[in-house]
Amino acid sequence: MIVAMQEKATEDQIDAVTNAMMEAGVNVHRTTGVSQTILAGVGPTASLDLETFEQLPGVLNVHRITAPYKLAGRAFRPEGTVVEFPNGAKIGGNQVAVIAGPCAIENSEQIFTIAKCVKAAGAKFLRGGAFKPRSSPYAFQGLGIPGLKLMHEAAEENGLMAVSEVMELSQIEAMLPYTDCFQVGARNMQNFNLLRELGQIRKPVLLKRGIAATIEELLLSSEYIMSGGNYDVILCERGIRTYETSTRNTMDISAIPVVHKLSHLPIVGDPSHGTGRRDMVAPMAKAAVAAGADAILVEIHPNADKAASDAAQTLYFDQFEKLMADLCVIATAVGRTL
Repeated sequence: MIVAMQEKATEDQIDAVTNAMMEAGVNVHRTTGVSQTILAGVGPTASLDLETFEQLPGVLNVHRITAPYKLAGRAFRPEGTVVEFPNGAKIGGNQVAVIAGPCAIENSEQIFTIAKCVKAAGAKFLRGGAFKPRSSPYAFQGLGIPGLKLMHEAAEENGLMAVSEVMELSQIEAMLPYTDCFQVGARNMQNFNLLRELGQIRKPVLLKRGIAATIEELLLSSEYIMSGGNYDVILCERGIRTYETSTRNTMDISAIPVVHKLSHLPIVGDPSHGTGRRDMVAPMAKAAVAAGADAILVEIHPNADKAASDAAQTLYFDQFEKLMADLCVIATAVGRTL
């Protein structure tokens, strides 16, 4: 259930309502918005008498949540979530962010060259895979922590935030000093043990939609992270598996406005994985921004055709720079900034 407090509710009143909810046997998650505090009760709420809580001092209204996701639902933060980073970058709100970098970190020269390009183009996030989940066991698996250290150094040198994928529980602690945002890939969207553990840390998590997952399943996966107290979750539409074979995946642009209606969490569009084709990355990136995406995630490389991973969907630097200019126009057209 959701308890919306009055705008002028005191801390004592909020504490009293919180205690009453806990005594009723539910876990309470608090979020403070621009004008009011919201208390979300998670647990056996079906049998509770809502009028009991409506009569408590400082309460504006109480309503039961029918959706299976409680914390990811729009009612928990009606104004929407904005995830903020130490370098001043934000994902969510009026500004559209851009996250760019190689699919895989290959060496020092590669990642430092890419970081400079990302910075020069005006983006604030550097992405790169140190641990690579590959369909083939013979494909490049990534450099691991040494590679992540290289990306961290490149990001710091250029004032960027580092985004990298975590694949298993044992990697979290080792990655913490070198990662500003943990990415959970499509294959791990329903790795619930990993999601629970990421709920215990206090760094943002970018959660990708599984290749055959519904939007509800994506939101329920985000619930695992948020139920641990980590509310800085960013969703990502990266394409789903359909019968179509002309693209690697089918990028579900419609998921972007649907997520915004159902959830307060920001959502990223990933046209690189969404299409798997270099020539389609820019059109789908622009479509995602027009549809309301809060950020775009793209793969770039100084020698894209020779990239160690996902070369076919990776942009050259000049293509990325042209895309940044085009996205600025699209963002302005829909009342946002880049």
